[in-house]
Amino acid sequence: MKNYKFKINGKDYSVDIQGIEGRNASLTVNGVAYTVELGEEVPAAPASAPVAAAAPQAPVQPAAQAAPAPAAAPSGNAATVCSPLPGVIISIDVKVGDAVKKGQKVAVLEAMKMENEIQSECDGTVAEILVHRGDSVLEGAALVKIA
Repeated sequence: MKNYKFKINGKDYSVDIQGIEGRNASLTVNGVAYTVELGEEVPAAPASAPVAAAAPQAPVQPAAQAAPAPAAAPSGNAATVCSPLPGVIISIDVKVGDAVKKGQKVAVLEAMKMENEIQSECDGTVAEILVHRGDSVLEGAALVKIA
């Protein structure tokens, strides 16, 4: 079992890789078990040197997803809906161009065998959907941009 330590947006993550079978990896992130599908190896970017060491491993993709959240901080009338906890996206209930109201469900996240509705934090129009159904996301990962 390999263990990696990540610090994303000031929060520490401990990732334990239990095993890899084919394209699936079993891992634990901060005590929560996940099974993730391995994608293609991503070339290391100069700014992410600590992550580059783990590039062939599945934890790199969820960690990279969480990093953009602060960069997309609300400016003016725009906002980014972020994941409040780690989990798996089981549905996306809006499309690009949809008008949304504050408190409207935009996605459903499964975490610890419970479905959690993710709601819009403001009125606006869906500008971009940053995740897909089945994606594993970490706490703070950007899900939907609303303009």
